[in-house]
Amino acid sequence: MTAVTSPSQGERAGVARQVLIALGLAGGPVVALGFTRFAYALLLPPMHQRLGWSYAQAGGMNTANAAGYILGAASAAYWARRLGDRAAFWWGLAVSALAIVATAASANFAALLAFRFAGGLTTAVTFVVGSALASRVAFGTRRPSALPIAVYMAGVGIGMVISGIVVPAALSAGDAGWRLGWLLMGAASVVALLPAWLGARHVPEPAGAQAAVLARRQLRRLAPTFAWYVLFGAGYVSYMTFAVALLRTQGLGSSATALFFIVLGVSSVVTTLAVWGHLAGRLRGGHAPALIAALVFAGVLPLLLMTPGTSSALLSAVVFGAGFMAGPTAATLIARRMLPPAGWTAGIALLTVAFSIGQAVGPLASGLLSDGDGGIARGLWLSAALLIVAAAAALFQREHAAS
Repeated sequence: MTAVTSPSQGERAGVARQVLIALGLAGGPVVALGFTRFAYALLLPPMHQRLGWSYAQAGGMNTANAAGYILGAASAAYWARRLGDRAAFWWGLAVSALAIVATAASANFAALLAFRFAGGLTTAVTFVVGSALASRVAFGTRRPSALPIAVYMAGVGIGMVISGIVVPAALSAGDAGWRLGWLLMGAASVVALLPAWLGARHVPEPAGAQAAVLARRQLRRLAPTFAWYVLFGAGYVSYMTFAVALLRTQGLGSSATALFFIVLGVSSVVTTLAVWGHLAGRLRGGHAPALIAALVFAGVLPLLLMTPGTSSALLSAVVFGAGFMAGPTAATLIARRMLPPAGWTAGIALLTVAFSIGQAVGPLASGLLSDGDGGIARGLWLSAALLIVAAAAALFQREHAAS
């Protein structure tokens, strides 16, 4: 007798398949943000010390990365149209892995700037096109879910957990530890290529126009979200760049700062999957972005207002981690809801450009403030101020049907 599969069993099987595909795609954000962008916070203190940098130079490294990210996000729709989404996603990831390995090869400031710029460019292509692929994982099903997008974004936290374990171990090797840290993350990035390829090959290329040109009216409708994303990008990345350096100046050792980074990543993974994958899809207009910016703002405060120590650091990691990667989740969902399917890649790319502009300006401005009176804490107050303004800007976003 042939077994009859009930609809509920079929739906569960479909969801499981979507999760597996999204997990493969999550190799993109593991490398793009977890390694290339955020792990730099763990490597900044030893590179700052051993290479004789100022905090402005240290922040400039992330500004170079963000400048590349702007160019990559702006050109992502072009590469998707020219190569196809799957090829653009995978090749961007492959070149990103090479850029991470190359960062271990030189102590020259100009060369490192170039590698950070190149890594930013290719990871942006990977992240933007991967976001569009994740958006299409559940497309065409009876009830399209936000879960594949949340699983994809959880890759960032996974990358942070991996780097939080690998980098401190590498730094114990002594003066060359920062090089070993980049090298190990480069090796892990190469490993991520296989699941990323397997995930991408199960997402069909879109029918019709690959990356439609969006009408001005469609972009005007999203103006508050663009403003929020610039401010959010500047605020959150300043914290991500300098939080570990602040903890080190406050006397926390390498074990405590590594624990801080791991907790940050775990909090991001858990809340992205358990909370934001459902909540961000239900909140309409700019309510989800506003809530996210307010939560991330609250996560900065323990480092600035509480007595320095492990407790305040871990509280900050839990609260900040609970919200910071919900920003890209919310932005991707807004693009999916308010733009036609053919415009998703272009819409996500333009939103990511706005995000990247904030990420380029934030670390440099915070670094300049950190070099003055008040030290790194002064730079983090700028981060807090930008985040609360971002929350206010998001509230002006109204819901619009895709058209």
